[in-house]
Amino acid sequence: MGKAIFITSGILLLYVYLGYPAAVALLAMLRPRRVLRNDSLPGVSILIAAHNEEGAIGETIANKLALDYPPDRLQIIAVSDGSTDATDAVIRSFAKSGVLYLRQEPRAGKTSALNMAVKEAEGEILVFSDANSIYDKKALRALVRNFADGEVGYVTGKMVYVNPDGGTVGDGCSAYMRYENFLRSKETLVHSVVGVDGGVDAVRKSLYRPMAPDQLPDFVLPLMVVEQGYRVVYEPEAVLEERVLETAGDEYRMRVRVALRALWALRDMRHLFDITKYGIFSWQLFSHKALRYGAWLFLAGLYLSNLALLGEGTAFAAAFIAQNLFYAAAVLSMVMEKAGHGSGVLYIPGYFSILNVSAAHAFARFLLGRRQVLWAPRKG
Repeated sequence: MGKAIFITSGILLLYVYLGYPAAVALLAMLRPRRVLRNDSLPGVSILIAAHNEEGAIGETIANKLALDYPPDRLQIIAVSDGSTDATDAVIRSFAKSGVLYLRQEPRAGKTSALNMAVKEAEGEILVFSDANSIYDKKALRALVRNFADGEVGYVTGKMVYVNPDGGTVGDGCSAYMRYENFLRSKETLVHSVVGVDGGVDAVRKSLYRPMAPDQLPDFVLPLMVVEQGYRVVYEPEAVLEERVLETAGDEYRMRVRVALRALWALRDMRHLFDITKYGIFSWQLFSHKALRYGAWLFLAGLYLSNLALLGEGTAFAAAFIAQNLFYAAAVLSMVMEKAGHGSGVLYIPGYFSILNVSAAHAFARFLLGRRQVLWAPRKG
């Protein structure tokens, strides 16, 4: 029994992090599903939700006003979600530039704020920006050109995390995003991207569906688009730069919050796992999200079964030593970061551990019926 758990856990881990990406890359090469693009310029509404973002919202709005896009085809809507600082005043200062200010009171979270903003949106295409998201000047044109393809309903851009200090969290987050962006480029050629970032995304307004306050819009809305028969695609030239979070604790709390909302989304949208109806996308969703959020369970199975098999030969002893060295490196990377030192390649086990421990924490909260509606501004 122990050997079966050890082997099964190891195979599943390899599949989640290496096997699925390899399979997607192979399918993308053998049967690529291209996106038809042109340079048409439809009407666009950029939606920004903010809670206590007085230090970032002004720069973000100015950035959107300076984008390379015809002003007469661009609408900017900023929603203050129960802010108690100067966020409202900063947004109102852009009224002469045509920025529409809305206030949500009482505070109800980002998803509710977006539902409110959509009611006022005039554009054919809705674009979602975080309150601290800075777009490349050409990003908007790059996003919307994908909607020339009638099968495309949702487009996500390329998030690049800026890491000025070279810390464990910054290096790990940047490496993780390179891995995710690779996957998204290949998933686009297979069918659809599974999961987006939310800071540089666009959807046809006709496909937007109001979401419950606790639903994660970056995840649920793309799934709703696929449910309606459209594709979700990745546009690498729509670039967004965002600062990484400053500490492992900040990153961990953010990952718990995101994982918890994703687990509820998977539960709410579980009908998409029906491969007889949704085909290859069901496989993508199960592999990229369901198994990824369950990888902590495979890690636990691998470790505990390995512990029980220590008397079964040198191979199991070596595997157990390797696992302990990996987790020791993760702990050491956190210690070094807290002491203000760079951790070199130790950021890999460090960030990998953050991702999986936070997923386990989120799963425990999920089993207890906990939900996440409100969010706090990023500290990066």
